[in-house]
Amino acid sequence: MQDVLIGNLAYLSLLLAAILFWYGTDFRRALGKTLKQALAWGLIFLGVIAAFGLWDQIRSTTVATQATFTDTGDIEIPVAPDGHYHLTAAINGVPVAFVVDTGASDLVLTKQDAERIGLPASELAFHGRAMTANGEVRTAPVRLAEVVLGSHVDRNVMARVNGGVMDRSLLGMSYLNRFEQITISRGTLVLTR
Repeated sequence: MQDVLIGNLAYLSLLLAAILFWYGTDFRRALGKTLKQALAWGLIFLGVIAAFGLWDQIRSTTVATQATFTDTGDIEIPVAPDGHYHLTAAINGVPVAFVVDTGASDLVLTKQDAERIGLPASELAFHGRAMTANGEVRTAPVRLAEVVLGSHVDRNVMARVNGGVMDRSLLGMSYLNRFEQITISRGTLVLTR
């Protein structure tokens, strides 16, 4: 293996020497212009190498990470660049962005999402308590008239509204238990009913 590496390095060095000799003899009179062109081509070459080396990271940040719904009714959710699984469900006809969270006991809405679906925080009774990574928060139990996720429609779904600060609503186990199987494989979470 080492002999092959040395042979490849010798070949590439000889090729580079031949190209440099050709540039030196052919463009002796316009050395400044030749050096600028060589530098430009060198930068282009380095850019192509960098893009090739970082392709997976570039693709993961530009490819959409929205859930797809199969003909069989499965929901396939690719992992997002932040390492979480995100999807959008319609709650009472309003699209709500969720993080799929198997560590959350309930379907939990932020106060902002609750307001958007017609549940103003001022009209909710925050008498429940929940322990989160940030400590204890007050919660308000609510009943959602309709939750639509792909072809799946669920009615009268129990949920909670978080009285604390939360970035995104959570699709927790009280809703995920409606699925027969939850599978995570190769960066894709699959919900099967």
